[in-house]
Amino acid sequence: MKTSPLKSLLLIAAVTLLLAPPAAAVEVDDFDSIQLYTLKNRSGMTVSVTNYGAIITSIVVPDRNGKMADVALGYDRVEDYINAVDRPYFGAIVGRYGNRIANGKFTLDGKTYSLATNNNPNHLHGGNIGFDKVVWDAKPIEGQNAIQLSYLARDKEEGYPGNLQIRVTYTLTDDNAILVDYHATTDQATPVNLTQHTYFNLKGEGEGTILDHELMLNADRYTPVDATAIPTGELPAVAGTPMDFTQPKPIGRDIDQENQQLEFGRGFDHNWVLNKPDDNKAMTLAARVYEPTSGRVMEVHTTEPGIQFYCGNFLDGRLIGKAGKPYVHRGGFCLETQHYPDSPNQPNFPSTILRPGKTYQTQTSYRFSTR
Repeated sequence: MKTSPLKSLLLIAAVTLLLAPPAAAVEVDDFDSIQLYTLKNRSGMTVSVTNYGAIITSIVVPDRNGKMADVALGYDRVEDYINAVDRPYFGAIVGRYGNRIANGKFTLDGKTYSLATNNNPNHLHGGNIGFDKVVWDAKPIEGQNAIQLSYLARDKEEGYPGNLQIRVTYTLTDDNAILVDYHATTDQATPVNLTQHTYFNLKGEGEGTILDHELMLNADRYTPVDATAIPTGELPAVAGTPMDFTQPKPIGRDIDQENQQLEFGRGFDHNWVLNKPDDNKAMTLAARVYEPTSGRVMEVHTTEPGIQFYCGNFLDGRLIGKAGKPYVHRGGFCLETQHYPDSPNQPNFPSTILRPGKTYQTQTSYRFSTR
């Protein structure tokens, strides 16, 4: 089953995993090849993915009473993803470098590269046409409840060096976890930092703010930023600051405190340094979120050293979601597993440079349950 030509760019094909054929190799502007795939597990959880931007468009999970709701912010139409004001990156894979690079410049092996400054004065989430705005090749994986998406980012695309071949696989398990596997190779040295940018509201998308969600971050330190959201290079302790989520607390408890970091981010929009050695590549607990009214719980495990917690500070009600409800200020949160922002310019941060002959390989899981 394949989508009809997308003159109006509607996602009208809900293509199930078992029936969906592999998408053909496409150019960025070949909207005839945009498809929507839906994964469903034995407990009834569903995850929908489109090959435009490798976007997760929907995550439907039960509450403590078995009532199903979509907990991922987003749209029913590709047109809305393309035209959304303020580029929220709902549900997308972002890259080649997720997060920011200071002043859109970095030096690698003695050569300076210039990137788009699409988040003045900095580079954000891969540039003007990042991985969230291209059409990926997609195919279901035989014998698995999974969809594999691939994309070739060509040398000098958005200013980055090297032909970068990327593969992202989404797997839905029977215990209600979404596994996100990242794989990339390159023919030139290049920075790579891929992440998944879903906005969650565990009450259901469009159901008010997320300020009552209780968050735990497995991180004793974080990377403070300057006024343009670029890390200062310091790694201070969170203890005694609003950044302390080592014990679960409502997201809204400290968000309005007088604090320079909260002023810079207009709320929480920072990278936390996960409690693991730099050389630990194993999956470890990064975050846990609990929503009291529904009883939904989401746990995040990752091989990455950091996680960006963003709480929808720039949502303002102009974006109308799938249920026809506005996405209000702080109506969704992101937990973006990653290497640290601006690492190509920060020699003390874990390296994000991928070289020929090496493989970029990371994994993150989002596991849902109730209590």
